[in-house]
Amino acid sequence: MVELRRLKVACSGLGRMGARHALHFLHRTPKAELVAAFTPDPKEAKWAEEHLVPFGVKVYNDYDQMLKHEGLEAVVVATVTTAHAEQSIKAIKAGKHVLCEKPFSTKLEVCQDLLKTAAAHPNIKVMCGFSRRFDTSYRNAYALVKSGDVGRPSILRSQTCDKYDPSGFFVEYAKFSGGIFVDCNIHDIDLALWYFSADSNGKNLPKVKSVVAFGVTALEPDLAKYGDVDNGVGIVEFYDGQIAYFYSSRMNAPGQHDMTEIIGTKGKLAVNSNPMTDLMEAHLSNGVQRAIPQNYYERFEQAFVTEANEFTDAVLNNKDVPVDIESSYQAVRIGVALQESLRSQKKIWFDRNGNQTDEPQTKSKL
Repeated sequence: MVELRRLKVACSGLGRMGARHALHFLHRTPKAELVAAFTPDPKEAKWAEEHLVPFGVKVYNDYDQMLKHEGLEAVVVATVTTAHAEQSIKAIKAGKHVLCEKPFSTKLEVCQDLLKTAAAHPNIKVMCGFSRRFDTSYRNAYALVKSGDVGRPSILRSQTCDKYDPSGFFVEYAKFSGGIFVDCNIHDIDLALWYFSADSNGKNLPKVKSVVAFGVTALEPDLAKYGDVDNGVGIVEFYDGQIAYFYSSRMNAPGQHDMTEIIGTKGKLAVNSNPMTDLMEAHLSNGVQRAIPQNYYERFEQAFVTEANEFTDAVLNNKDVPVDIESSYQAVRIGVALQESLRSQKKIWFDRNGNQTDEPQTKSKL
């Protein structure tokens, strides 16, 4: 019997998402073997002693030492956002494949450094974790867009709405998150690039013509000191006649509601318009009730697992990773521009080469 080849993986960061990634690679990715993890945090290390060490995972408090773990082949980077790019670049230079949590960085020049490093190491697989691309419903919608059933996608309307967290976590998180458009709407932005380039298999990304953003601090006024809001609306106009409308919120009362509409010349697709945790509805004397996910992970748990398995398969079988890093960079670029528009209260224009300009360019033919 031929022994199953398993990818030796390490997880950097064991916080909110890092712990989940570690468990996915440990228990739910048959072709991967979680062999190491890194965390400088004592609480996370204590969690690892209970959940990872009994399965043979070695836990490091030094990232560089973790990269030297014998036989290590790939690293999942899930630390704080400000460390994503630095740790990814180190891993690439050490010859390790990389799955990095979104975004690579909130700074464009740092993202560019990562892309240059990846280009200099063409045999290393590098992927940014845009989880919605691995969700069954979003994939079904993509297949219909690609088939032409809804015609040419012209408008995308997408939202990321989190349940309100009164602990103040997102206020402090705003120090390094890049702002609500880079943190929350980055997934919606990625979807716009994905659907609007479906006819070219993602090779011809739509070119941004203008961005404008607005926002309010309805519940967390302290966000203002970081130039952020708890509710934001952004509009992105692309050359060649396409528009994306994004909404993000940190105060959705009943729970998590992430939904998307793709409006084409022959029809419309809607993903998760009416959120539900399962197929049960309670028809009671006080009305009809149904439960919805309470957080992002509840909605996209299986997508994260699929992401882990497909990244592993791409490395083991030398396939292209499912999410192109140039598209991931462009998503950050749009998010940063929206955040700049929010803070400056100005519309921002771009020419067809992607350069920021002071005024609109000649109108494109629609």
